[in-house]
Amino acid sequence: MSKTAPAPTPRPSGGGTLDRYFRITDRGSTLGREVRGGVVTFFTMAYIVVLNPLIIGTQKDATGAFLGGGDIDSAKLKVAAATALVAGVMTIVMGLVANFPLALATGLGLNAFVAFGIAKLPQMTWADAMGLVVLEGIIITALVLTGFRTAVLRAVPTQLKTAISVGIGLFITIVGLVDAGFVRKAPATPLELGVGGFLTGWPLLVFVLGLASIIAMIVLKVKGAILWGIVGGTVLAIVVEAIFKVGSQTDATGKVVNPTGWGLNVPTLPKQVVAAPDFGLLGHANLFGSFGKIGVIAALLIVFTLMLADFFDTMGTMVAIGAEAGLLDENGNPPGYERILLVDSVAAIAGGAGSVSSNTAYIESASGVGEGARTGLASVVTGVLFLLATLFSPVVAIVPYEAATPALVVVGFLMMQQVKGIDWDDLEIAIPAFLTIVLMPFSYSITAGIGAGFVTFVFIKVIRGKAAQIHALMWVVAVLFIAYFAIDPIKALLHVS
Repeated sequence: MSKTAPAPTPRPSGGGTLDRYFRITDRGSTLGREVRGGVVTFFTMAYIVVLNPLIIGTQKDATGAFLGGGDIDSAKLKVAAATALVAGVMTIVMGLVANFPLALATGLGLNAFVAFGIAKLPQMTWADAMGLVVLEGIIITALVLTGFRTAVLRAVPTQLKTAISVGIGLFITIVGLVDAGFVRKAPATPLELGVGGFLTGWPLLVFVLGLASIIAMIVLKVKGAILWGIVGGTVLAIVVEAIFKVGSQTDATGKVVNPTGWGLNVPTLPKQVVAAPDFGLLGHANLFGSFGKIGVIAALLIVFTLMLADFFDTMGTMVAIGAEAGLLDENGNPPGYERILLVDSVAAIAGGAGSVSSNTAYIESASGVGEGARTGLASVVTGVLFLLATLFSPVVAIVPYEAATPALVVVGFLMMQQVKGIDWDDLEIAIPAFLTIVLMPFSYSITAGIGAGFVTFVFIKVIRGKAAQIHALMWVVAVLFIAYFAIDPIKALLHVS
Protein backbone atom coordinates (compact mmCIF):
# COMPACT_ATOMS: atom_id res chain seq x y z
CA MET A 1 0.00 0.00 0.00
CA SER A 2 2.92 2.31 -0.64
CA LYS A 3 1.78 5.77 -1.64
CA THR A 4 4.97 6.79 -3.43
CA ALA A 5 3.75 5.33 -6.69
CA PRO A 6 2.51 7.72 -9.40
CA ALA A 7 -1.14 8.63 -9.66
CA PRO A 8 -3.41 6.04 -11.33
CA THR A 9 -3.48 6.08 -15.13
CA PRO A 10 -6.55 8.05 -16.23
CA ARG A 11 -9.45 5.96 -17.49
CA PRO A 12 -12.54 7.11 -19.37
CA SER A 13 -15.12 8.55 -17.00
CA GLY A 14 -18.30 6.65 -16.42
CA GLY A 15 -20.37 9.52 -17.77
CA GLY A 16 -22.22 10.54 -14.62
CA THR A 17 -22.30 14.18 -13.55
CA LEU A 18 -20.50 13.54 -10.26
CA ASP A 19 -17.95 11.32 -12.00
CA ARG A 20 -17.14 13.94 -14.62
CA TYR A 21 -17.00 16.89 -12.21
CA PHE A 22 -14.86 15.22 -9.56
CA ARG A 23 -12.95 12.94 -11.97
CA ILE A 24 -13.73 9.98 -9.75
CA THR A 25 -13.00 7.27 -12.33
CA ASP A 26 -10.02 9.16 -13.72
CA ARG A 27 -8.38 8.99 -10.28
CA GLY A 28 -9.09 5.30 -9.88
CA SER A 29 -11.82 5.70 -7.28
CA THR A 30 -15.52 4.93 -6.96
CA LEU A 31 -18.53 6.74 -5.58
CA GLY A 32 -18.69 4.32 -2.65
CA ARG A 33 -15.05 4.90 -1.73
CA GLU A 34 -15.50 8.68 -1.81
CA VAL A 35 -18.55 8.55 0.44
CA ARG A 36 -16.86 6.14 2.86
CA GLY A 37 -13.71 8.26 2.88
CA GLY A 38 -15.70 11.40 3.63
CA VAL A 39 -17.53 9.72 6.50
CA VAL A 40 -14.31 8.35 7.98
CA THR A 41 -12.60 11.73 7.78
CA PHE A 42 -15.55 13.34 9.57
CA PHE A 43 -15.52 10.86 12.43
CA THR A 44 -11.75 11.12 12.93
CA MET A 45 -11.93 14.91 13.23
CA ALA A 46 -15.44 15.48 14.61
CA TYR A 47 -13.85 15.80 18.04
CA ILE A 48 -13.07 19.44 17.18
CA VAL A 49 -16.78 20.28 17.56
CA VAL A 50 -16.49 19.18 21.18
CA LEU A 51 -12.89 20.14 21.88
CA ASN A 52 -12.86 23.70 20.50
CA PRO A 53 -15.60 24.85 22.93
CA LEU A 54 -13.51 23.44 25.79
CA ILE A 55 -10.48 25.46 24.66
CA ILE A 56 -11.91 28.83 23.67
CA GLY A 57 -15.43 28.58 25.09
CA THR A 58 -14.34 28.08 28.69
CA GLN A 59 -11.76 30.89 28.81
CA LYS A 60 -12.26 34.58 29.56
CA ASP A 61 -10.50 37.37 27.72
CA ALA A 62 -8.55 40.17 29.43
CA THR A 63 -11.80 41.99 30.18
CA GLY A 64 -13.23 38.95 31.99
CA ALA A 65 -15.80 38.07 29.32
CA PHE A 66 -16.61 34.75 27.68
CA LEU A 67 -16.91 34.50 23.90
CA GLY A 68 -20.11 36.19 22.80
CA GLY A 69 -20.86 37.39 26.33
CA GLY A 70 -23.12 35.50 28.67
CA ASP A 71 -22.08 32.52 30.77
CA ILE A 72 -19.75 29.61 30.07
CA ASP A 73 -22.51 27.25 28.90
CA SER A 74 -23.80 29.79 26.40
CA ALA A 75 -20.27 30.37 25.09
CA LYS A 76 -19.64 26.66 24.61
CA LEU A 77 -22.87 26.15 22.66
CA LYS A 78 -22.10 29.10 20.41
CA VAL A 79 -18.53 27.94 19.79
CA ALA A 80 -19.70 24.39 18.98
CA ALA A 81 -22.27 25.62 16.44
CA ALA A 82 -19.89 28.07 14.77
CA THR A 83 -17.04 25.54 14.73
CA ALA A 84 -19.17 22.98 12.88
CA LEU A 85 -20.62 25.61 10.52
CA VAL A 86 -17.30 27.11 9.40
CA ALA A 87 -15.69 23.67 9.09
CA GLY A 88 -18.62 22.42 7.04
CA VAL A 89 -18.75 25.35 4.64
CA MET A 90 -15.00 25.56 4.05
CA THR A 91 -14.60 21.78 3.62
CA ILE A 92 -17.36 21.78 1.01
CA VAL A 93 -15.65 24.68 -0.75
CA MET A 94 -12.38 22.73 -0.72
CA GLY A 95 -14.12 19.80 -2.39
CA LEU A 96 -15.96 21.85 -5.00
CA VAL A 97 -13.20 24.32 -5.87
CA ALA A 98 -9.99 22.31 -5.40
CA ASN A 99 -11.35 18.77 -5.94
CA PHE A 100 -9.03 17.41 -3.27
CA PRO A 101 -9.87 15.05 -0.34
CA LEU A 102 -8.85 17.54 2.32
CA ALA A 103 -11.05 18.69 5.21
CA LEU A 104 -10.68 21.90 7.19
CA ALA A 105 -11.62 22.95 10.71
CA THR A 106 -10.36 25.05 13.61
CA GLY A 107 -6.64 24.42 14.00
CA LEU A 108 -5.60 22.86 17.29
CA GLY A 109 -2.65 24.70 18.75
CA LEU A 110 -3.68 27.84 16.93
CA ASN A 111 -6.91 27.99 18.95
CA ALA A 112 -4.97 27.51 22.19
CA PHE A 113 -2.59 30.30 21.18
CA VAL A 114 -5.58 32.58 20.53
CA ALA A 115 -7.20 31.67 23.86
CA PHE A 116 -4.15 31.80 26.12
CA GLY A 117 -1.62 33.89 24.21
CA ILE A 118 -3.74 36.62 22.61
CA ALA A 119 -7.13 37.05 24.26
CA LYS A 120 -5.54 37.37 27.71
CA LEU A 121 -3.15 40.17 26.75
CA PRO A 122 -3.86 43.46 28.56
CA GLN A 123 -7.15 45.09 27.52
CA MET A 124 -7.74 42.56 24.72
CA THR A 125 -11.22 41.31 23.91
CA TRP A 126 -12.24 38.20 22.01
CA ALA A 127 -13.26 40.41 19.09
CA ASP A 128 -9.78 41.96 19.03
CA ALA A 129 -8.11 38.53 19.12
CA MET A 130 -10.26 37.18 16.29
CA GLY A 131 -9.54 40.35 14.32
CA LEU A 132 -5.84 39.42 14.32
CA VAL A 133 -6.79 35.96 13.02
CA VAL A 134 -8.75 37.55 10.17
CA LEU A 135 -5.81 39.84 9.38
CA GLU A 136 -3.45 36.84 9.28
CA GLY A 137 -5.80 35.09 6.86
CA ILE A 138 -5.99 38.15 4.61
CA ILE A 139 -2.19 38.33 4.42
CA ILE A 140 -1.86 34.64 3.56
CA THR A 141 -4.57 34.98 0.92
CA ALA A 142 -2.63 37.87 -0.61
CA LEU A 143 0.51 35.71 -0.64
CA VAL A 144 -1.39 33.02 -2.52
CA LEU A 145 -2.85 35.44 -5.05
CA THR A 146 0.57 36.96 -5.71
CA GLY A 147 2.04 33.49 -6.21
CA PHE A 148 4.46 33.67 -3.27
CA ARG A 149 2.99 30.74 -1.34
CA THR A 150 2.93 28.60 -4.48
CA ALA A 151 6.50 29.59 -5.35
CA VAL A 152 7.69 28.49 -1.90
CA LEU A 153 6.05 25.10 -2.42
CA ARG A 154 7.88 24.66 -5.72
CA ALA A 155 11.21 25.69 -4.18
CA VAL A 156 11.18 22.91 -1.57
CA PRO A 157 13.22 19.83 -2.65
CA THR A 158 11.05 16.80 -3.42
CA GLN A 159 12.74 14.55 -0.84
CA LEU A 160 12.20 17.17 1.85
CA LYS A 161 8.51 17.11 0.97
CA THR A 162 8.61 13.34 1.40
CA ALA A 163 10.18 13.81 4.83
CA ILE A 164 7.34 16.19 5.73
CA SER A 165 4.81 13.49 4.83
CA VAL A 166 6.62 10.84 6.88
CA GLY A 167 6.98 13.21 9.83
CA ILE A 168 3.28 14.00 9.76
CA GLY A 169 2.58 10.28 9.71
CA LEU A 170 4.53 9.87 12.95
CA PHE A 171 2.88 13.00 14.32
CA ILE A 172 -0.66 11.72 13.84
CA THR A 173 0.43 8.33 15.21
CA ILE A 174 1.50 9.85 18.50
CA VAL A 175 -1.62 12.04 18.51
CA GLY A 176 -3.67 8.87 18.25
CA LEU A 177 -1.70 7.05 20.95
CA VAL A 178 -1.85 9.99 23.36
CA ASP A 179 -5.53 10.76 22.78
CA ALA A 180 -6.37 7.10 23.37
CA GLY A 181 -4.35 7.03 26.60
CA PHE A 182 -2.09 4.27 25.22
CA VAL A 183 0.84 6.51 26.10
CA ARG A 184 0.64 9.45 28.50
CA LYS A 185 2.71 11.79 30.63
CA ALA A 186 4.37 10.18 33.62
CA PRO A 187 5.78 11.55 36.89
CA ALA A 188 9.33 10.38 36.21
CA THR A 189 9.49 10.23 32.40
CA PRO A 190 8.08 12.34 29.55
CA LEU A 191 5.82 9.45 28.47
CA GLU A 192 4.86 6.04 29.74
CA LEU A 193 2.83 3.11 28.48
CA GLY A 194 -0.76 3.13 29.72
CA VAL A 195 -1.04 3.76 33.44
CA GLY A 196 2.16 3.24 35.42
CA GLY A 197 3.72 1.38 32.51
CA PHE A 198 0.87 -1.13 32.18
CA LEU A 199 -2.08 -1.41 29.81
CA THR A 200 -5.11 -1.34 32.08
CA GLY A 201 -8.65 -0.06 31.77
CA TRP A 202 -11.62 -0.31 29.44
CA PRO A 203 -10.53 2.59 27.20
CA LEU A 204 -7.29 0.85 26.30
CA LEU A 205 -9.16 -2.40 25.68
CA VAL A 206 -11.47 -0.59 23.26
CA PHE A 207 -8.48 1.07 21.59
CA VAL A 208 -6.45 -2.14 21.27
CA LEU A 209 -9.40 -4.16 19.95
CA GLY A 210 -10.26 -1.37 17.52
CA LEU A 211 -6.68 -1.16 16.29
CA ALA A 212 -6.41 -4.94 15.97
CA SER A 213 -9.69 -5.14 14.04
CA ILE A 214 -8.63 -2.43 11.56
CA ILE A 215 -5.24 -4.09 11.04
CA ALA A 216 -6.92 -7.45 10.47
CA MET A 217 -9.39 -6.00 7.97
CA ILE A 218 -6.65 -4.14 6.09
CA VAL A 219 -4.51 -7.28 5.87
CA LEU A 220 -7.55 -9.21 4.63
CA LYS A 221 -8.33 -6.35 2.20
CA VAL A 222 -11.79 -5.69 3.64
CA LYS A 223 -13.39 -2.58 2.11
CA GLY A 224 -14.23 0.12 4.62
CA ALA A 225 -11.81 -1.25 7.22
CA ILE A 226 -11.15 2.08 8.96
CA LEU A 227 -14.80 3.12 9.04
CA TRP A 228 -15.94 -0.28 10.34
CA GLY A 229 -13.23 -0.13 12.98
CA ILE A 230 -14.47 3.25 14.22
CA VAL A 231 -18.11 2.13 14.24
CA GLY A 232 -17.26 -1.14 15.99
CA GLY A 233 -15.13 0.62 18.60
CA THR A 234 -17.91 3.10 19.32
CA VAL A 235 -20.50 0.35 19.74
CA LEU A 236 -18.16 -1.60 22.04
CA ALA A 237 -17.50 1.50 24.16
CA ILE A 238 -21.22 2.23 24.50
CA VAL A 239 -21.99 -1.37 25.46
CA VAL A 240 -19.21 -1.47 28.06
CA GLU A 241 -20.34 1.89 29.44
CA ALA A 242 -23.95 0.70 29.72
CA ILE A 243 -23.14 -2.66 31.30
CA PHE A 244 -20.31 -1.77 33.67
CA LYS A 245 -21.13 1.90 34.38
CA VAL A 246 -17.48 2.97 34.13
CA GLY A 247 -18.02 6.64 33.27
CA SER A 248 -14.87 8.72 33.06
CA GLN A 249 -13.79 11.46 35.47
CA THR A 250 -13.35 15.05 34.30
CA ASP A 251 -11.58 18.14 35.56
CA ALA A 252 -13.04 21.65 35.93
CA THR A 253 -12.83 22.31 32.17
CA GLY A 254 -14.62 19.11 31.26
CA LYS A 255 -11.47 17.36 30.02
CA VAL A 256 -11.30 13.65 30.76
CA VAL A 257 -8.56 13.00 33.31
CA ASN A 258 -9.26 9.33 34.00
CA PRO A 259 -6.46 8.84 36.61
CA THR A 260 -7.22 5.15 37.10
CA GLY A 261 -7.51 4.47 33.39
CA TRP A 262 -10.77 2.58 33.86
CA GLY A 263 -13.33 5.19 32.84
CA LEU A 264 -14.58 5.41 29.26
CA ASN A 265 -14.84 8.67 27.35
CA VAL A 266 -18.44 8.08 26.25
CA PRO A 267 -20.76 11.01 27.01
CA THR A 268 -24.29 10.13 28.02
CA LEU A 269 -26.71 10.64 25.14
CA PRO A 270 -29.06 13.47 26.15
CA LYS A 271 -32.80 13.21 25.65
CA GLN A 272 -32.68 16.17 23.24
CA VAL A 273 -30.32 15.12 20.46
CA VAL A 274 -31.44 17.83 18.05
CA ALA A 275 -31.15 21.51 18.95
CA ALA A 276 -31.39 24.80 17.07
CA PRO A 277 -27.80 26.06 16.64
CA ASP A 278 -26.80 29.49 17.94
CA PHE A 279 -24.66 31.32 15.39
CA GLY A 280 -24.33 34.47 17.47
CA LEU A 281 -20.53 34.55 17.18
CA LEU A 282 -20.45 35.18 13.45
CA GLY A 283 -19.11 38.53 12.28
CA HIS A 284 -17.90 39.87 15.66
CA ALA A 285 -14.18 40.12 14.84
CA ASN A 286 -12.61 43.57 15.35
CA LEU A 287 -9.94 43.77 12.64
CA PHE A 288 -7.68 46.52 14.02
CA GLY A 289 -8.96 46.82 17.60
CA SER A 290 -5.80 45.28 19.09
CA PHE A 291 -3.44 47.83 17.53
CA GLY A 292 -4.42 50.56 19.95
CA LYS A 293 -4.38 48.23 22.97
CA ILE A 294 -1.15 46.24 22.72
CA GLY A 295 0.68 48.36 20.15
CA VAL A 296 1.35 47.96 16.43
CA ILE A 297 4.62 46.02 16.85
CA ALA A 298 3.13 43.49 19.27
CA ALA A 299 0.09 43.02 17.03
CA LEU A 300 2.24 42.48 13.94
CA LEU A 301 4.44 39.94 15.75
CA ILE A 302 1.34 37.99 16.75
CA VAL A 303 0.08 38.07 13.16
CA PHE A 304 3.51 36.88 11.95
CA THR A 305 3.49 33.97 14.42
CA LEU A 306 -0.01 32.90 13.37
CA MET A 307 0.82 33.31 9.70
CA LEU A 308 3.99 31.23 9.71
CA ALA A 309 2.36 28.34 11.57
CA ASP A 310 -0.66 28.38 9.25
CA PHE A 311 1.46 28.82 6.13
CA PHE A 312 3.61 25.71 6.54
CA ASP A 313 1.23 23.43 8.42
CA THR A 314 -1.06 23.43 5.42
CA MET A 315 1.74 22.99 2.92
CA GLY A 316 2.98 19.91 4.75
CA THR A 317 -0.50 18.50 5.25
CA MET A 318 -1.46 19.02 1.60
CA VAL A 319 1.64 17.25 0.33
CA ALA A 320 1.22 14.42 2.83
CA ILE A 321 -2.39 13.81 1.80
CA GLY A 322 -1.44 13.94 -1.88
CA ALA A 323 1.33 11.41 -1.30
CA GLU A 324 -1.01 9.12 0.65
CA ALA A 325 -3.50 9.27 -2.24
CA GLY A 326 -0.83 8.73 -4.91
CA LEU A 327 -1.76 12.06 -6.52
CA LEU A 328 1.56 13.91 -6.47
CA ASP A 329 3.22 14.93 -9.73
CA GLU A 330 6.90 14.48 -10.60
CA ASN A 331 7.77 17.54 -8.50
CA GLY A 332 5.98 16.23 -5.42
CA ASN A 333 2.98 18.57 -5.72
CA PRO A 334 -0.71 17.59 -5.61
CA PRO A 335 -3.08 18.49 -8.47
CA GLY A 336 -4.56 21.98 -8.30
CA TYR A 337 -2.39 22.96 -5.37
CA GLU A 338 -2.89 26.67 -6.10
CA ARG A 339 -6.64 26.27 -5.48
CA ILE A 340 -6.00 24.16 -2.38
CA LEU A 341 -3.80 26.88 -0.89
CA LEU A 342 -6.32 29.60 -1.80
CA VAL A 343 -9.24 27.83 -0.14
CA ASP A 344 -7.12 27.15 2.94
CA SER A 345 -6.15 30.82 3.15
CA VAL A 346 -9.77 31.94 2.92
CA ALA A 347 -10.59 29.40 5.66
CA ALA A 348 -8.28 31.28 8.02
CA ILE A 349 -10.32 34.43 7.39
CA ALA A 350 -13.59 32.52 7.84
CA GLY A 351 -12.42 31.06 11.15
CA GLY A 352 -11.59 34.48 12.54
CA ALA A 353 -14.81 36.00 11.20
CA GLY A 354 -16.74 33.16 12.83
CA SER A 355 -14.91 33.74 16.16
CA VAL A 356 -13.69 30.14 16.31
CA SER A 357 -9.99 30.76 15.46
CA SER A 358 -8.18 30.07 12.21
CA ASN A 359 -9.47 27.14 10.16
CA THR A 360 -6.81 25.04 8.49
CA ALA A 361 -6.25 21.73 6.71
CA TYR A 362 -6.55 18.63 8.90
CA ILE A 363 -4.11 15.76 8.63
CA GLU A 364 -6.93 13.49 9.83
CA SER A 365 -8.08 13.69 6.19
CA ALA A 366 -5.51 10.96 5.64
CA SER A 367 -7.87 8.52 7.34
CA GLY A 368 -10.42 9.10 4.57
CA VAL A 369 -7.72 8.77 1.93
CA GLY A 370 -6.68 5.51 3.58
CA GLU A 371 -10.29 4.42 3.07
CA GLY A 372 -10.03 5.10 -0.67
CA ALA A 373 -10.97 8.78 -1.10
CA ARG A 374 -9.18 10.46 -4.02
CA THR A 375 -11.37 13.44 -4.96
CA GLY A 376 -13.15 16.46 -3.57
CA LEU A 377 -16.42 14.53 -3.32
CA ALA A 378 -15.12 13.04 -0.07
CA SER A 379 -14.61 16.58 1.25
CA VAL A 380 -18.15 17.50 0.27
CA VAL A 381 -19.44 14.51 2.23
CA THR A 382 -17.34 15.50 5.25
CA GLY A 383 -18.54 19.10 4.99
CA VAL A 384 -22.20 18.11 4.82
CA LEU A 385 -21.75 15.99 7.94
CA PHE A 386 -20.21 18.97 9.72
CA LEU A 387 -23.23 21.08 8.78
CA LEU A 388 -25.50 18.36 10.18
CA ALA A 389 -23.34 18.38 13.30
CA THR A 390 -24.55 21.91 14.03
CA LEU A 391 -27.86 20.23 14.83
CA PHE A 392 -26.61 16.89 16.14
CA SER A 393 -23.49 17.80 18.10
CA PRO A 394 -24.56 15.60 21.07
CA VAL A 395 -24.55 12.58 18.72
CA VAL A 396 -21.15 13.51 17.30
CA ALA A 397 -19.77 13.59 20.84
CA ILE A 398 -20.67 9.93 21.37
CA VAL A 399 -17.71 8.72 19.26
CA PRO A 400 -14.96 8.45 21.91
CA TYR A 401 -11.24 8.97 21.40
CA GLU A 402 -10.69 5.27 22.03
CA ALA A 403 -12.80 4.36 18.99
CA ALA A 404 -11.51 7.02 16.56
CA THR A 405 -7.79 7.05 17.36
CA PRO A 406 -6.92 3.57 16.02
CA ALA A 407 -7.56 5.02 12.55
CA LEU A 408 -4.86 7.65 13.11
CA VAL A 409 -2.30 5.00 14.11
CA VAL A 410 -3.03 2.90 11.03
CA VAL A 411 -2.83 5.90 8.71
CA GLY A 412 0.45 6.87 10.36
CA PHE A 413 1.83 3.50 9.28
CA LEU A 414 0.63 4.00 5.71
CA MET A 415 2.33 7.40 5.53
CA MET A 416 5.51 6.02 7.10
CA GLN A 417 5.97 3.77 4.06
CA GLN A 418 7.07 6.79 2.04
CA VAL A 419 10.35 6.96 3.99
CA LYS A 420 12.00 4.73 1.39
CA GLY A 421 11.75 7.63 -1.08
CA ILE A 422 14.53 9.48 0.80
CA ASP A 423 18.16 8.92 -0.15
CA TRP A 424 19.66 8.24 3.28
CA ASP A 425 23.19 8.08 1.85
CA ASP A 426 23.00 11.74 0.77
CA LEU A 427 23.70 13.62 4.01
CA GLU A 428 22.69 16.96 2.48
CA ILE A 429 19.10 15.76 2.36
CA ALA A 430 19.17 12.91 4.91
CA ILE A 431 19.99 15.05 7.96
CA PRO A 432 17.33 17.74 7.23
CA ALA A 433 14.86 14.94 6.46
CA PHE A 434 15.68 13.19 9.74
CA LEU A 435 15.16 16.36 11.79
CA THR A 436 11.92 17.09 9.95
CA ILE A 437 10.61 13.62 10.68
CA VAL A 438 11.56 13.31 14.35
CA LEU A 439 10.80 16.85 15.51
CA MET A 440 7.17 16.76 14.40
CA PRO A 441 6.13 14.09 16.92
CA PHE A 442 8.76 14.96 19.54
CA SER A 443 7.87 18.67 19.60
CA TYR A 444 4.17 18.01 18.89
CA SER A 445 4.37 20.60 16.10
CA ILE A 446 4.29 20.18 12.32
CA THR A 447 5.64 23.69 11.93
CA ALA A 448 8.66 23.02 14.16
CA GLY A 449 9.61 19.97 12.11
CA ILE A 450 9.31 21.77 8.80
CA GLY A 451 11.27 24.74 10.09
CA ALA A 452 14.11 22.60 11.46
CA GLY A 453 14.38 20.74 8.16
CA PHE A 454 14.44 23.92 6.06
CA VAL A 455 17.01 25.73 8.21
CA THR A 456 19.27 22.67 8.40
CA PHE A 457 19.07 22.13 4.63
CA VAL A 458 20.26 25.68 3.97
CA PHE A 459 22.93 25.43 6.67
CA ILE A 460 24.45 22.23 5.26
CA LYS A 461 24.48 23.60 1.71
CA VAL A 462 26.31 26.71 2.93
CA ILE A 463 29.01 24.90 4.92
CA ARG A 464 29.64 22.62 1.95
CA GLY A 465 30.15 25.59 -0.35
CA LYS A 466 26.97 25.00 -2.34
CA ALA A 467 25.10 28.17 -1.44
CA ALA A 468 24.53 28.88 -5.12
CA GLN A 469 22.35 25.75 -5.35
CA ILE A 470 19.89 27.08 -2.77
CA HIS A 471 16.70 28.48 -4.25
CA ALA A 472 16.22 32.15 -3.37
CA LEU A 473 12.91 31.42 -1.65
CA MET A 474 14.53 28.76 0.53
CA TRP A 475 16.81 31.51 1.85
CA VAL A 476 13.78 33.67 2.61
CA VAL A 477 11.91 30.84 4.30
CA ALA A 478 14.94 29.80 6.37
CA VAL A 479 15.36 33.36 7.66
CA LEU A 480 11.65 33.55 8.50
CA PHE A 481 11.85 30.30 10.42
CA ILE A 482 14.86 31.50 12.37
CA ALA A 483 12.81 34.55 13.32
CA TYR A 484 9.89 32.26 14.20
CA PHE A 485 12.00 30.11 16.52
CA ALA A 486 13.50 33.23 18.13
CA ILE A 487 10.19 35.10 18.46
CA ASP A 488 10.42 35.43 22.26
CA PRO A 489 13.96 36.91 22.26
CA ILE A 490 12.86 39.26 19.48
CA LYS A 491 9.92 40.40 21.59
CA ALA A 492 12.23 40.95 24.55
CA LEU A 493 14.64 42.93 22.39
CA LEU A 494 11.79 45.12 21.18
CA HIS A 495 10.39 45.34 24.70
CA VAL A 496 7.10 43.76 23.62
CA SER A 497 5.14 41.90 26.29
